[in-house]
Amino acid sequence: MTWFAVDVEANGPAPGLFSMTSFGVVAVRPGLDDTFYAELRPLPDAGCDEQALAVGGMSMEYLESNGRDPVEAMTDLAEWLNETSKGHPVLISDNPGFDAMFITYYFTLAGIKNPFGFSSRRIGDLYAGFVGDAGKANAWKKLRTERHTHNALDDARGNAGALLAIADQGLKIPQS
Repeated sequence: MTWFAVDVEANGPAPGLFSMTSFGVVAVRPGLDDTFYAELRPLPDAGCDEQALAVGGMSMEYLESNGRDPVEAMTDLAEWLNETSKGHPVLISDNPGFDAMFITYYFTLAGIKNPFGFSSRRIGDLYAGFVGDAGKANAWKKLRTERHTHNALDDARGNAGALLAIADQGLKIPQS
């Protein structure tokens, strides 16, 4: 089993109604060298919340010109996960209710079985359980190794780094 920190940026709150603009995936293992990143063309009939789009710092024009075809990107991600993962890949993120929802939708859109399956893990809940205090669910964020910039790869790498820092404190996590 290999854990992958995943971060998604989107131009709205719900897949299908809005588009995933980019995603970053980082294998949670020392070095944080195994990464995947893609910026995506918007879905043809999806809307755009300009405030949500602004968070990621991209424009629709940029994504239409430079974004990858979503089906191609998800096909490449599935192949990369298969090559990079030792056993079943596990999606872990800051907000899996958002990140996993978009990833699952886009795998489904591409006609690909989701390599992560239909479950995911939230870093904050993991950390709160580790320290034994549900009120500390956001305290892990101080352990991020990258500034949280809303660049999906930077944010996924920072979250993976935080997971390794938690492991250094004694939490046993799969690092294959």
